[in-house]
Amino acid sequence: MTLNKIKEKNFIYQDFSKSELQVKLARVSRICENFKIPVMILIDGWESSGRGHVVSEITKELNPKFFDVDVCSNDDSDGEFSFIRNAWKNVPAQSHIKIFTHSYYYDLFDNVSYKEEEIKSRLEEIENLEKMLTDNKTIIIKIFLDIDEDEQEKRIEKLKGSVKKSFYINSIDKKQTKKHKDYEKNFENILKSTNFNFSRWNIVDSNNLKKAAKEVLGLVIDQMTIGIERVGNQDKDKDRTTRSYNKKVHIIENLNLSKEISDEEYKEKKDKLQKEFAETMYKLYNAGISSALVYEGVDAAGKDGAIKRLIKEVDPRLYRVHAISAPTQEELAKHYLWRFYTKLPQRGYTSFFSRSWYGRVMVERVEGFATTGEWSRAYDEINKFEKQLVKNKIMVLKFFVVIDKDVQLDRFKAREMVPDKQYKITDEDWRNRKKWDTYIEAMNEMLDRTNSDYAPWIIVEGNNKKYARIKVMEEYLKYAKKFLDEN
Repeated sequence: MTLNKIKEKNFIYQDFSKSELQVKLARVSRICENFKIPVMILIDGWESSGRGHVVSEITKELNPKFFDVDVCSNDDSDGEFSFIRNAWKNVPAQSHIKIFTHSYYYDLFDNVSYKEEEIKSRLEEIENLEKMLTDNKTIIIKIFLDIDEDEQEKRIEKLKGSVKKSFYINSIDKKQTKKHKDYEKNFENILKSTNFNFSRWNIVDSNNLKKAAKEVLGLVIDQMTIGIERVGNQDKDKDRTTRSYNKKVHIIENLNLSKEISDEEYKEKKDKLQKEFAETMYKLYNAGISSALVYEGVDAAGKDGAIKRLIKEVDPRLYRVHAISAPTQEELAKHYLWRFYTKLPQRGYTSFFSRSWYGRVMVERVEGFATTGEWSRAYDEINKFEKQLVKNKIMVLKFFVVIDKDVQLDRFKAREMVPDKQYKITDEDWRNRKKWDTYIEAMNEMLDRTNSDYAPWIIVEGNNKKYARIKVMEEYLKYAKKFLDEN
């Protein structure tokens, strides 16, 4: 598929005036507001192709409370974060329209010298992003404004004598005019590779700006209307209960929870391991390797205690502990992975997650906060998410701490008796305990379906807290050394 072939379209709204289309778009946007549908509009294209003008025409009649225009700026240009993290940070909330005049495609479009391996990696991350957002009822509209070489040069020349020169003309404009053929070839390759069936590109001839703006208005109306129908069909599927996974695994039930360690051995090992852990954190920092350490498990299993012992000797500037609780209203309005992308560590630093994105396939599954379709889809989404992290030099290691039902009861009662620990026990803990078997089933499936070589689960026998803490430290050091050697 070439760029020219993509451009062959019939404009279905040609008999409408621009103002009529603007009013029609405002009506369609109100439907999205009412049904809490997020809309993401990417306006990409050649420099000086008129993105600003087109966006101005699109937004004329929209409610300013429900849209904003952004440039997906590359705040990871110094290598602190993966580029896709920035894209995730800027995804639209429910009922909101997010318009980008430079999107997360910008670097791929602008850089004609990227190696094939880098391009392939970024395209895979973009495909995952757009698929996850679409599955989560986001309408994605991708528009590329195309102008020919002569028209681009004319516009640049015209702006040279304008007070707007510094705002509209930069080195990229000049670079594109000098290497027009190279850029055109690169654009075609990227557009072809990312013309996904769930988020297709719309190529608009922007040599005539007025005509282009009108065509974009029509395209956005059309794509939003189709998107609303798709979301309606997705809503019909929310009551689906049939699943393809019917495997019965008993990972947790088959554990030997009687493992323990003596007080003397614990003290001897703990001090040594804590120092070694601190040294390893510095090695990871110097190597520019980040870490995302996940702690999940049965309630009262000792997750926070394990984290506390692990970081005892570490400079607190190197890490951050995220205690994940129920999502806020802002977080609920976005894809469930959004709040975790925003908490990813900078290069060389570590993020500890006490509870994590696995809430989607545990508590949200068991308590009915996510539909069967949503949490069933999440296993694959989580695996892809973690694979992306590792590809971007983020070490992902996951600890699952298990205790038996009797030990949990003893710990719950002990928490109620000690004033300094009463905050750790809530009515929700007691309610969850009544669903013990249902949670164990969900946990078994999660461990089975999300264990991978690149982001493994370390299952920790937790009846004896001291044994569990030592195992966490030893397993971390073993995996971190391996990750350092491989990277």
